Amino acid sequence: MKIVIIIPTYNERANIGPLLDALQGQFATIEHDMHVLVVDDDSPDGTQDAVRDRMRSMSNLELITGEKQGLGSAYIRGMTHVLRTGSADAVFEMDADFSHKSEDVPRLIAALESGADFVIGSRYVGGGTIPPDWGFLRRMNSRLGNLVARYLAGIYRVKDCTAGFRAIRTSLLSRIDLTDLRVQGYAFQIALLYEAVIRKAKIVEVPVDFIERREGQSKLGLDDILEFLQSALWLRFRSSTTFIKFGIVGSSGVLVNLGAFSLLLLLGMNKYVASAIAIELSIVWNFFLNNAWTFRWRSKHDHFHLRGLKFNAVSFLTLGVSFGTFTSLSLTFPDLSPYLSQLAGIVPAALLNYFLNSYWTFKDQPAGSVHR
Repeated sequence: MKIVIIIPTYNERANIGPLLDALQGQFATIEHDMHVLVVDDDSPDGTQDAVRDRMRSMSNLELITGEKQGLGSAYIRGMTHVLRTGSADAVFEMDADFSHKSEDVPRLIAALESGADFVIGSRYVGGGTIPPDWGFLRRMNSRLGNLVARYLAGIYRVKDCTAGFRAIRTSLLSRIDLTDLRVQGYAFQIALLYEAVIRKAKIVEVPVDFIERREGQSKLGLDDILEFLQSALWLRFRSSTTFIKFGIVGSSGVLVNLGAFSLLLLLGMNKYVASAIAIELSIVWNFFLNNAWTFRWRSKHDHFHLRGLKFNAVSFLTLGVSFGTFTSLSLTFPDLSPYLSQLAGIVPAALLNYFLNSYWTFKDQPAGSVHR
C-alpha cells in the first residue's frame, strides 16, 4: 500500500526538518511504501529551504507551494495533487508542529489495514488525551468547537470531529468533490468528515495523545472560528431534510396543542389542567408522526416499545418545561393572555424535544459505521 502523509506548512522552519527526520525513522518500521508531501503556503521564514534541504537525502519527499489561503486550501491542494497522480492508496493529514506523534502513524495505518476508510487520531475517546497544562479557556474552546461540529453539523457519532491527525483511503477521497467543500481554513476538517459520514464510510477513532506545539505559533484566528461556525451551519442546512420534517410535524403539533387547549377552555376546564392535557396530546401526536415519517429512514436498533419508553421520558421532561413556562408566565403576568403563555411554553419544549428525540429516542445507529 502506498501512503502519502500530507503536511501543510506556514512558517514552520523550526519544526519541519526534525519532523521529517522523525517520520523517516518510523518509516523504517513500516512495510508499506511511505511518502511525505509538504504543502507550503509561501512561508517567508525559509520553511521551503528546510524541506528542499531534506529532499537531497529523502527520495520519498515532495514539496508543492502556493499562496497562503488557509489550512483547508492547503489540504485540498495536496489531496488533489495526490489524486491526480493516481498512485496512492491512502493519505494522512498531519500537523507540522509535533502536535501529532510520529510514532502513532503505524497505529493509524493498522486501522486502515483492518478495513477502515477514514481513521481519526482521536483526543476524545478512551485513552486519548489533550495537554494537561491547557488552561480552562483553551479546553473549553476545543470542547466547544467539537460539540458544535458534532451536534450542529450533525456528525454526532464521531467523538473527535475537529482532529487534524487522520488517515483516509483515496478510494473514498476520489468520491468527494474537494473543490465543493466551500472552506479554506480549519473548517475543512468537519467538512471533509461530513462528506465521509454521508457516504457511509467506515470511520475508526484511534486514541492518541495531543501534544502542545514546541516551536512557533498557532495559526488559528478569528476568521477561522467564524468560518468554522458558518461551515457547521451550512452542513446542517445541507442535511436539513430531517429538521424540516421535524419542523412540519412540530407545527402540526402546535395546532393540535392550541386547538385542544381552546376546546378544553370552551368546555370550562381549568386553564392549568387544560394546558397540561393539550401539551400531552401534542407530544403524542408528534411522536407518532416522527416515528412514522421524520425518522422512518433511520436504522433504529431499539424496538418500538423501547423507543416508546424513551419518548415517554422525553415527554415528561418537555411537559415540565412547557408547563413550567406557562405557569411562570401566568403567575408573573396574571393579565397576560393564557394563549400567549401557552405559545411561549411551546418554544423551549419543542427545541428540547427535537434534540433529545433526534439524538436519543430515534438515534441513527447503522451497524459498523464508527468503531473505536
